[in-house]
Amino acid sequence: MKKRKFTLRHGIMLVCTLGFFLSGGMLLRDLSRSAWERAANERLAQRVEQMSPTVSPSPGETISSPEQEDPQRNYRPLLEENQHLAAWLTIEGTGVDYPVLYTPEEPEYYLRRAFDGSYAVSGSLFIGTDCVPDSSNVLIYGHEMKDGSMFGELDRYAQEEYARAHPEIFYDRIWEDGSYERRTFLVMAAVYSQVYQVEQENVFRYYYGTDLSEEAAFENYVTQVEAASIYDLGVTAKYGDRLLTLSTCSYHTQDGRFVVVARESTPHTGKLP
Repeated sequence: MKKRKFTLRHGIMLVCTLGFFLSGGMLLRDLSRSAWERAANERLAQRVEQMSPTVSPSPGETISSPEQEDPQRNYRPLLEENQHLAAWLTIEGTGVDYPVLYTPEEPEYYLRRAFDGSYAVSGSLFIGTDCVPDSSNVLIYGHEMKDGSMFGELDRYAQEEYARAHPEIFYDRIWEDGSYERRTFLVMAAVYSQVYQVEQENVFRYYYGTDLSEEAAFENYVTQVEAASIYDLGVTAKYGDRLLTLSTCSYHTQDGRFVVVARESTPHTGKLP
């Protein structure tokens, strides 16, 4: 009987020990994968950065050629590697500095894929369903990663102080020839939302607001955004303005989402106010 208890006790200890090492191994694997994916994305950003120009292109200015005087960014090599590259998203002072992919035939293609198409837990930023890179409201999705990559820090915009410290979002629209147009957006709202069930009524489904070409639809969307926003930054939008909506997962509720909505700073002029 004593021998049996001894064997059972040691068996339990062995199982616990194996479980500990297995869990530790899985954690190490996940951390290694996360670090590798993050480094790969940083290398992408480094590749498009050029020598600091003496004169930066104004917001809205089209950079026609990477060889022209004082180029800021060169997207052409990446575009040659991946024709799904539609834009580049940057929020200065944060970790957001990523390519934005567009695959209308399968919008969530890059949900778990890196820029090169390989499997990646963090995925890539991508343009949502029923949306094009030049929509009146461009909806961009990204994972809320624990290491802060992708949209892992987006929920920091829940703090008004943070939003005021990082008010600008840069959206470089990349054309088929590799040239690009920098569009500057000002944060106007931060919203805690969710993916609602079909039967739920009188709720704001922000993810349906991609076609705001009609004035009534635009004004309704802006009204609901402002009503749902956590704070008021004094930034609003009028019909004809371009909008940019960034969406990531949130765990405040089931199927929760955290959303940041921004308005182009000075539509169609390329000049800051």
